[in-house]
Order: sequence, then structure tokens, then C-alpha cells
Amino acid sequence: MSLPLVVFLPFLGALAAPLFALGGRTAIAIASSVPALIALAVLFPFWETLANGDVVVQSYEWLPTLGLSFSFRLDGLSLLFALLILLIGLLVILYSRYYLKSHENVGKFYALLLCFMGSMLGIVMASNLLLMMIFWELTSLTSFLLISFWTHKQGARRGARMALAVTGGGGLALLAGILIIGNIVGSFELDAVLAAGDQIKAHAMYPVALTLVLLGAFTKSAQFPFHFWLPHAMEAPTPISAYLHSATMVKAGVFLLARLYPALAGTEMWFYMVSFTGMATLLLGAYVAMLKHDLKGLLAYSTVSNLGLITLLFGMGTKLAAIAALFHVINHATFKASLFMAAGIVDHETGTRDMRRINGLWRYMPHTATLAMVAASSMAGVPLLNGFLSKEMFFAESLALNLPGLWGWLPPIVAILAGIFAVAYSARFVHDVFFNGKPVDLPIYPPHEPPRYMKIPVEILVFACIMVGVFPTISVGPLIYAAASATLGEAVPDYELAVFHGFNLPLMMSLIAFFGGLLMYSQRQRFFDFHARFREIDEKAVFEAVVARCVNLANRFTGKIESGSLQRYAMLLVVAVIAMAFLPLTNLGLYIGASGLTPVDWPTAIAAGTLIVSAIITAVMHRERFFALVMLSVVGLVVSLGFARFSAPDLAMTQLSVEVVTIVLLMLALYYMPSWTPLETTTPRRIRDIAIALTAGIGMTLVTLAMLTRPFSSISSFFLEHSKPHGGGTNVVNVILVDFRGFDTLGEISVLAIAALGIYAMLKNTALTPPSGDGQGHPWTRDAHPMMLAQIARPMLPLALMVSVYIFLRGHNMPGGGFIAGLITSVALILQYIASGMVWTEERISFRYHNVIGLGLLFATVCGAGSLVFGYPFLTSTFGHITWPVVGEFEVASAMVFDLGVYLTVIGATLLALVSIGRLSPHSAIKSKKEPV
Repeated sequence: MSLPLVVFLPFLGALAAPLFALGGRTAIAIASSVPALIALAVLFPFWETLANGDVVVQSYEWLPTLGLSFSFRLDGLSLLFALLILLIGLLVILYSRYYLKSHENVGKFYALLLCFMGSMLGIVMASNLLLMMIFWELTSLTSFLLISFWTHKQGARRGARMALAVTGGGGLALLAGILIIGNIVGSFELDAVLAAGDQIKAHAMYPVALTLVLLGAFTKSAQFPFHFWLPHAMEAPTPISAYLHSATMVKAGVFLLARLYPALAGTEMWFYMVSFTGMATLLLGAYVAMLKHDLKGLLAYSTVSNLGLITLLFGMGTKLAAIAALFHVINHATFKASLFMAAGIVDHETGTRDMRRINGLWRYMPHTATLAMVAASSMAGVPLLNGFLSKEMFFAESLALNLPGLWGWLPPIVAILAGIFAVAYSARFVHDVFFNGKPVDLPIYPPHEPPRYMKIPVEILVFACIMVGVFPTISVGPLIYAAASATLGEAVPDYELAVFHGFNLPLMMSLIAFFGGLLMYSQRQRFFDFHARFREIDEKAVFEAVVARCVNLANRFTGKIESGSLQRYAMLLVVAVIAMAFLPLTNLGLYIGASGLTPVDWPTAIAAGTLIVSAIITAVMHRERFFALVMLSVVGLVVSLGFARFSAPDLAMTQLSVEVVTIVLLMLALYYMPSWTPLETTTPRRIRDIAIALTAGIGMTLVTLAMLTRPFSSISSFFLEHSKPHGGGTNVVNVILVDFRGFDTLGEISVLAIAALGIYAMLKNTALTPPSGDGQGHPWTRDAHPMMLAQIARPMLPLALMVSVYIFLRGHNMPGGGFIAGLITSVALILQYIASGMVWTEERISFRYHNVIGLGLLFATVCGAGSLVFGYPFLTSTFGHITWPVVGEFEVASAMVFDLGVYLTVIGATLLALVSIGRLSPHSAIKSKKEPV
């Protein structure tokens, strides 16, 4: 249970975070750090196991038939990313305490931040691919809310929408890819998927699966051509940028590449798609970073470039390249998070991020400047810092990649160019911000050092850059080895994390990149002038234009489809079904099967004829609403008799009860409508509709005949065999509803409750004026509640309630149950409203129907959750027999509690809907004081 605890601790913290907001920013920051600290403490004991290359998996069944389980995995790779998520998350929580203003909604901020932390932990620790997808989408949703935290800024809202659209679209592609992989392997569990690498790569669907998975990874990690969303997400508060867009969320894509490396890597398709995408992203991000004047814009595009570098390393397909990629994941997270925090400090203390204005800050903020210079030097690849080590490994791997002919020169050239740009934009970050003259028209002047504790997170991260750069083997060596073992899925080759490997070609490439970058920065004006010759593309404008065009097309299409005519909607729906089903059903051969037709007796023929005639009359006479309603009730009655005829008494009772409630509902509605409607349909349209109806009807008749006259196997035997031994009841229908498919029933009563509450909400303040008389012009009688009806209805109430209780109690073994009993009770109570009026009835019913609905859902849900306490799946029922005095042996089943919930929900929902409509009547204008509804 410890691994799920690590994932869900931040979510629990998110629930409690707003409560601590009342104590101020310090209290909520401390409270928000507790889940991460506990999670680190839970992970600590696993280190010795993981260091030996072992894997810890904890799995719990959820939906086994779908291949979905609560399965969590901890190995070297997931531990590496979990530590980044938790440790940098702690630093961001502390940093945010001083970055956010006192008037901002800190409760919302920390709650969303913790939800995002839990979602990222879920991605890296999920051992089931479908479960990973759930957390993958949660990161998209929570990042959307975090990026748009400053909702008053249009740029933040648009940036969040762009990020959600791109990463959400990639998530859909990834889901499709995972489903294909699961279908190939026969399982969604990572152990099975990683072990089936050869099987996946040999399958015909491998190219499709790989493309879809890479789309998900590339969109999440801002790879070309999906890179544009990341810079525009920088409208978020700086702590969010430091956490999401340098250390965690954008690393989810490269984590996916590492996680599925044994299953998908090692083919030419993987090499070309991943390495060339990473190469393009590496160069494009580095080039644009040099041009940006916005401090966070420079860091954003440099992040895109570094993500491209990591992707390129994974794409190379060699073991040492994968190790270098993992090493750079750590290094980039540390130096880039510290740079974002330093940029946030500069923005916080100067009021701007424009590097053309924030010059010469060294004299005002020497401490911050020193920290930023060290972090930027690490980003540039200066020796004795962590960035230098992983970039040297990158240079070495670019040389070791043996491509044919002149292509062999491409990786080293790209590596050197990327190194030159990295030094150039790092030098620009340092020189333009902290030197290069004096500040120019700052909104906040003079700037000064931030609060002491605001710099601690930056100091810790910069210290990590130095420690890893000087002592790589001691500081991160074991962690990288464990992560490499989990990523490669086989023996880790020999490699060395050393500060100095001698005077070799990679070192020469580093020197060329360093001095070339300084030269490029010194000639930056020429570089800017060169770029100015080309037309710059505004990605945000293009994206917004595409969104606007899609919206316009959707509106135009909707305008043509939606005419406000229900008749047209029904016609289009039926025609679409006919068109889609015509060819497949024709190919199946719709003819009477070998079983032949069942002989028809006279009672069945008379009932069927009555049903057909009543249905036709209902359609023909639909403009005379009351007469049509009477004929419709005949249709319902015959259907009920049909259920009884074919040995389905439960369905017959349910149908009959529903018919009564429905007729009452329609009568209440028709009271406010004219008794007839004018003829609005032309003759050609009626002929068209008749033709469509006959085509659909004949088609369904042929389908029904073809199905019922062929041999078929039914699942009914399973329920008949297991109803009594496993459900404790002989009424199979009821056992199915409350046991075998109780989750469906819970969903259905929830929908029923929502519908009733929706009706109540819509009609709460509605006032309707009904017609003054009937369709013939006769005024309504002044006696709204006839005495005879009232005298007959009142004695029927206790009798109906007694029948209702009897039907409820016997439902587990004989026809009946909570749903039917609830409808009987509802009919009995609604009869009192009709016979005696609102005031009289509500004076005797002191409870609110809202509460009845809530109590019913509570009973059903608690009954279902109770089985979890005993280690059984949700809604597992139990039963037993007890002996009572006089009564004798009596069966008691936990499903009765669930059925009681159904009973109460049906009563509350039915009466709430009907009474809400009944209140519109002028006869109910005098309200009771209790207002029970």
C-alpha cells in the first residue's frame, strides 16, 4: 500500500490546503510541503532494493476485464523522476511563499500545485499503461488551471488553452497507441509490455503504435512542430514555470520515451523519427532563444532546445546515449529550475522581464546575480558544473553514431552548433541582465535583494549543480545506474562519470562551442539584423486563427443542422441509422432462420393487433393531444401484458408503474398546453416521413426475425445458475440489478436524481398561465379537488404503502424490488396531491424530497463501499439466514440496503419532478409554510 500512498498523498494535501490558507501564506506553505516530505520518507526504505536492480510492484484489481488495475511500479527510472518531482516541488512550495502576493488566492494555487504533483507521480509510478493515461490527462488539466492561474490576464488564458489543446490532442493519440500495444501484447501491465519488445516490433501495427505514442510524447515535451505551446505557457506565475516547464511536466514526454525504450526502441523507424525530431527541436529552440528579449522567453526556448537534446539522445538508440539522456534530465532540471526562480526574483524586484531594461543588476542584487551566473554557466556547459558533464557525453555519442556517408558528419555538427547557441544565450542571460550598463526605466526602482528565504531554493539547486559537476559519481552515480538499468531493461554497459576524460575530441568540441558561443554573443547585433530579414511567425496568432476558423466552421455547420425542429432532428437521426446500417445488414442476409416462426395464438394476435392499431392512432391523431395520450397509454398497457405473457413479471410491474407515473406527468404538462395543435406539415413531407418510418420499421422487423429465428447462446443460464448461490435470491432480475450489475443501477438512480433536480431547478421560479378552459371552450370546474376523489384516495394510501413494503421485501426472491416499490409509493403519494391538493398533502408530509434523494444515494453508495472494508470489490453483496420468533427462518441480504437506496431515490426523484410541475398550477398558488419541495 506504500506506493499508492506516495501517489495519492499530494491529492489528500490538495483537499486540506485551502483550509490552511486561513492561517496565511506561511501556514499553507508548511502544510503543502508535508505530503511531499512524507512521500520522500516512504520512498527512502526502497533505495537498497532498487540499487540492486530490483523492481517493486504493488497491484490492486480495479476493472480486470478491461485490463485496468491500480498497479504501481518503483524502479530506478521511476525513482529518479519521483525524486525530481518531490524535491523540486518542495523548493517551489517554499519559493512560492514569497513570490505570491498576499491578496492572491494561495489556497487555490497550492491545491492545484499538489494535484499536479500527484498526477506526475502517478505517471512515473504507474505500472499499468491505462492507469498512466489517467494521470497523463490529469497533468494536462491541472497544468491548464495552473497556467491560467492569473485569470485576469488574457495571455495566461490563451496560453493555457493552447497548452491544453496541444497536449490534450497528443494524449488522445497516446491513448490510441497504448490500446494498440495492449492489443498486441494482450496486457497493459508494464512488465508484460516491456518483456514483449520483440513481439511489438515485429507486429504489423508497430509503425502505427509507435507514431501514436511518439505524438503523445512529442506534444507533452514540446518537440518540433509542437514546440510553440511551451513559450506561451510562460504567462503562468514563475513558480509554475520553474516546476512544470523545466523540471516535471515537459519531462513527462521524455520519461515516456525512457519507459517504453525496451519495447519500442531499436528500429530504424524509432531512430529516424525520434532522433531527427530531437535534432530539429534542439537547433530551433536554441536559435530562437538567442533572439528573445523576454527573460522567461529565453529560458522557455532554451528549455525546448534541451528537451530536444534529451529526445535526440534517446533517438540514437545506443545504451550510452540513453544513459546520457537520463543524466541530462537531472542536470537540466536543476539548472533550469534555478534559472526560472532567479528570473522570477528579477521580475519580482524590478517589475519587468525585458532584458533591454533590466541591465546592471549586479550592483543591486549581487547574491542573486551570483546564483544566476552559476546556473547559467551550467546551462552553457562550463567545466566543474553538471551541465558540462552531460553535454560532453552528448558530444561523445554524436561522434560514436556511425551514419553512412556524409550523414555521419550531421550529428557532430548539430551538437557543436547547439553548444555554440547554448553558450551564446547563456552569456546573454548573464551579461544583459546583471551587467551591460545601468537599468533603463524600471517599474520598480531601485531593485534590491529578495527576502532571504526566497533565495534558499535557488541556492540549493545551484549547490546541486556544483556538487554533481565536481563529484558526479558520489552525488548521482548510483541513481543514474539504477535508472539506466530500468530504462535499458538489460545489463548496463561500462561508463564513467568523470570531471575530466583527458584531451579528446569531445573536449575539443566543448571548447569550440564555448569560444564560438562567446563570439556569437559578441556579434549578436549582426545576428539580430540577419534574423530581421525574415518574416517572424506569431505562433499564438496562428493558433488563435485556427481555433477561430474551427469555431466558425462549427457554427456554420450547426446553423445548417439545427433548425429548432424536433421533427427534422428525428428524421436526420433515423436516416443516418438507415444509411449506416443498410450495407452491413444486407451483407448479413436478413431472412428467417432455420428455427422458423413461433405459432401465434389468438390472445397474442389480438394483443399485437391492439398494440399496432393504438400506435398508429397515436401517430395519426397526435394533434389531438388528450386523445393521443389515451391511445399511448393503451400501447404501454399492452407492452406490460406482453412482458407478463413472456414470463417477465418484474418488467410487467415496472412498465405498468412507469406508465402510471408517465401519464400523470404528461397530463400535468398538457394542462398548460393547447388541447390540439394546428396542421404544420405539408403533404410531401408527410409522405417522406411515412416512407422513412416504413423503411426503418421494416428494417427492424427483418433484423428481429433474422435474430430470433437463428440459434443463439444466451447469458441467462449464467445468472440462473449463480443467482441463488452467489446472490442469495431466486428472483434473477432483482439479483442482477442489486448484485451482478449493481454499479449500473447505482449510475441509473444517480442519473434519475440529477434529472429530478434539474427539473426542480428549471421550474423553481417559473410561472405559467394555463388556458382558461378546455379545448371546446368550457371553463374549468371550480372544484379543483372533488370530495369523492379525496375520500377514495385517502384510505388507499395506507393500503398502497403496505403493498409497496410487501413488494419491496419480497423482491429478492419473487417479482418486486426497490424500483417497483418506489414507483408504487410515488403513485400513492401523487394521488394525494391530485385528490386533496398541495397544501393539504404538504401539511402531512414534513420532509423534503431533496433529502429523500440524498438519503437514497447515500444508502446505495455506503452499501457498495462497505464491501471494500472487507477486501471485496465495490458493491459485492453477502447474505445469510437467521431465525426469528414466530416468523421462523428468514433470509437477510446486504443487497436489501442497496435496494432501500433505490427505493428512496425513486420516491424522491419521482415526487420532486411531478410536484415541481404541479406547483405551476394556479390551484397550488397557496404554499404551505414548510415548503417541503
